[in-house]
Amino acid sequence: MLQRTATWLKRAAILLVLAALMLLTLRVVLTERGPDLAPWHTFVPDELSTGQLDRSDWARYLTEEAKIFAEVEKNVTDRLTDEGQDVYNRYARRSPVWPGHFATDWNHSYLLLPDGQPKGVAVLLHGLTDSPYSLRHFALDYQQQGWAVVAIRLPGHGTVPGSLTDTDWEQWLAATRLAVREARSQVPAPAPLQLIGFSNGGALAMKYTLDALEDASLPRPQRLILISPMIGVSSYARYAGLAGLPSLLPAFARSAWLSILPEFNPFKYNSFPVKAARQSWLLTSALQSQLHQQASSGLLAALPPVLTFQSVADATVSTPAVVRGLYNLLPNNGSELVLFDVNQSVRLAPLMRSSARNESERLLPPAPRNYTTSLVTSASPEDSSVVVEVTPADSTTTQTETLNMRWPAEIYSLSHVALPFPPQDPLYGSTPDSPGEYGLSLGMLTPRGERSVLVVSLDMLMRQSSNPFFNWMMGRVKQTRE
Repeated sequence: MLQRTATWLKRAAILLVLAALMLLTLRVVLTERGPDLAPWHTFVPDELSTGQLDRSDWARYLTEEAKIFAEVEKNVTDRLTDEGQDVYNRYARRSPVWPGHFATDWNHSYLLLPDGQPKGVAVLLHGLTDSPYSLRHFALDYQQQGWAVVAIRLPGHGTVPGSLTDTDWEQWLAATRLAVREARSQVPAPAPLQLIGFSNGGALAMKYTLDALEDASLPRPQRLILISPMIGVSSYARYAGLAGLPSLLPAFARSAWLSILPEFNPFKYNSFPVKAARQSWLLTSALQSQLHQQASSGLLAALPPVLTFQSVADATVSTPAVVRGLYNLLPNNGSELVLFDVNQSVRLAPLMRSSARNESERLLPPAPRNYTTSLVTSASPEDSSVVVEVTPADSTTTQTETLNMRWPAEIYSLSHVALPFPPQDPLYGSTPDSPGEYGLSLGMLTPRGERSVLVVSLDMLMRQSSNPFFNWMMGRVKQTRE
């Protein structure tokens, strides 16, 4: 009997090894069919380590950041041949999307101060593959309302996508600590401190705050504002590192990338390395573990209020994780979750998956809940008027507020990337105030044609990139500063 079991285990092990080898071989074949790596994929700038970040101040970080951008210009931009000067290439000087042409290069960290004594200070944390550009509308609004703003470029971002092959989430968190130190240096307590995080930045804002509950040396924020926060990601990200194993051999360097695409966006990478996916999973895993530990110990009772804006339809982060992995653990501390529903009145409704149309009904546990929920949705399947269905904390009664707006007929849902951008945004907006200010206006593109012609997917170009409810959302954020 024991011999049979041992034989069976040996055969199972052999089959697993063969299956793994087959998958790795398939991975190599698929990546080798893809485009070649460009200089912006292979050049890796030297970012500050976690320890160096914790020993640095804002002035040193800006100095090191300037050196990194100079390295990119020397090792990438200056080495492009005439053939490499593509029409839309953020690394080519003659390209309209080269950030060097712009009045402000929003890839850099920045500090904004209001006129007079600041009422408070906000730290802004952008998303993965992103840059400080993504939260600039929030930054300018906070400044206009009399607040100081610290917006940091997280390590690995804003320069070349190759930089994300050599950075980890601990560096991002150390940069968050540095930004908070600068914020409190500019505006000491007891003036309020807020953390605003988009996507991966939302995970960092939450992780920092949980750390501050355990470490009295870390300044505590008085409120968190999260936009499409990365509380959970797909299970594939957990094993993304395996997809990059062939890249250990130089001949298969392309296997270190999940996507290799033209870099036509001046403020966000299009290419995505395996390591970045793995780091996002490690961060969310550490975050969820800490949330559950603090909920069990009672420490989470000291958490400041959290205001979150999340699209029900989100292909990047897990919307259920925002509810189950964060909000259902929160104490009754004045937190609120705002969900943007799909367009229930859209003419494309017959083409929408029933799971997507009914997702908002399945996400939330039955009321009463420890937090307020607000669902931005259609008045009815026949009426595109926008209403907000509000269920206060500790209540089973839902109140309906009608907004003076309608769902745009051409939009069937928002998206992960849309929430922080108004329709007037020059790059992502559908009706930009200044089209072409940053070389092109992605939100205005309406590509039509045959499949397999474009080098990027239609999904990427047609994904909703701005938020028609941005002004209402900003009004809700302003209420937290009153």
